[in-house]
Amino acid sequence: MNIRIVLASAVVAGAFSVTAIAISGVLSKEPVPPAIAEATLWTPDPLSMPQIADYDVTPPAAFHADNASPMRPLPLLQSVFAETALPEIEPPLITWSREIASGETLDAVLANAGIAAPARAEIALALGAEYDLRRLRPGHEITVISKMDGNPSRVELAVDDGVRIETVFGQELVTRVLEPDPEMVTFAGEAVIESSVFAALDKAGIPARFAVDMAQMLGGTVDFRRELSGGETMRLLWREARDGNERIGQPELAFAALDLGETVYEMVWPDDGSGKATIYVDGEVLRVFAQPVEGARLSSVFGRRTHPVYGNVRMHTGVDFAAARGTPVKATAPGRVSFIGRRGGYGRVVEIAHGSDTLTRYAHLSEVPDTLEQGQRVMAGDMIGRVGATGTATGPNLHYEVLVDGRPTDPLSDDRLAEAAERDADDTAALERLAEARTLLAERLTSEFVQTTTERL
Repeated sequence: MNIRIVLASAVVAGAFSVTAIAISGVLSKEPVPPAIAEATLWTPDPLSMPQIADYDVTPPAAFHADNASPMRPLPLLQSVFAETALPEIEPPLITWSREIASGETLDAVLANAGIAAPARAEIALALGAEYDLRRLRPGHEITVISKMDGNPSRVELAVDDGVRIETVFGQELVTRVLEPDPEMVTFAGEAVIESSVFAALDKAGIPARFAVDMAQMLGGTVDFRRELSGGETMRLLWREARDGNERIGQPELAFAALDLGETVYEMVWPDDGSGKATIYVDGEVLRVFAQPVEGARLSSVFGRRTHPVYGNVRMHTGVDFAAARGTPVKATAPGRVSFIGRRGGYGRVVEIAHGSDTLTRYAHLSEVPDTLEQGQRVMAGDMIGRVGATGTATGPNLHYEVLVDGRPTDPLSDDRLAEAAERDADDTAALERLAEARTLLAERLTSEFVQTTTERL
């Protein structure tokens, strides 16, 4: 009974729905456009089966196996890595360097650098095989290059004239001497004296140490304190050893002219290392002179002075030239060696007799050549010792005396030594050297002037 009622209700509801849809279609205000109505009737064409072309596809040879073998799987790609060696990294090094101070030894300097005693002994033996360590002096430089663990890798000793002694640590200890190959360059300059020779040279940019050379050469002929009133002209020509822009050693005078107005003094130095120079007055040869110590500073003159050690006033019987220990000392005139040995406060001494009445004394020497003997004949410019501080001395210097008939005289003013000095046997050759020096000076001064003017422009 209930089922019938439900079915009857469903039929009635469906009839009402159909009736409602029909009425809504009739009552619609706008009819459906024909294009849209036609589109609703479109259906896609049925898909056709794809056509497979009859190609003879041959797989690559790499994919084929032998005819008797079935297909094999492809091998996996293998990554190939190039065996490239990594660069070796050098361990960092530590560089330590400083100059040797007065009174220091090589061992003390190396200890200050942190080198152990066994290594210091090895270094001293290695350096000593190439250089006399007794000649070490202030200004020489030690450079130590060490590894991170403190062990030395290389030690270098820089001495005079750009020479270096190098010790390298490795499987064996190797030592070598490195010498520069300098070029000799000639310079020229002109200076006007206003207050002193030293100040004039310094103002003109000329090595002021040449004032000592001129004082030694002309000290017995020109009174620099009284005869120089100002306005005098100096023209100098000198040589320097150059390694690039670096000067090696000390400059050396080649020519100097001092114009006093009424008199002209000229000096020509040779380039043979003998130290002998010829002095000219107004173009005529005056004498040949050899300096006892080249380029040294005149630190004390002849006469009464306060003694630097004892403090009292006493007579200074010679002149002192302050120079570095080991600097060569040369005979100032030809003669015969009369004494080699020690004399109290003079320390180590060499005395040379020049005839029967004149004697020169060279004191405070550090050493004397083994080949020098008493009674031996020497010439002006021959080396007879090295600067030292033996005897009563406050520092390295040469005490130089001239004695006439046993009495001290001023070495810079006594004419007897000048007469004993070796005179150039051929004045013609000496005058030719003077002419060559004058010509070279004029050329260099002109060149320096042109270069300076160009730089200013």
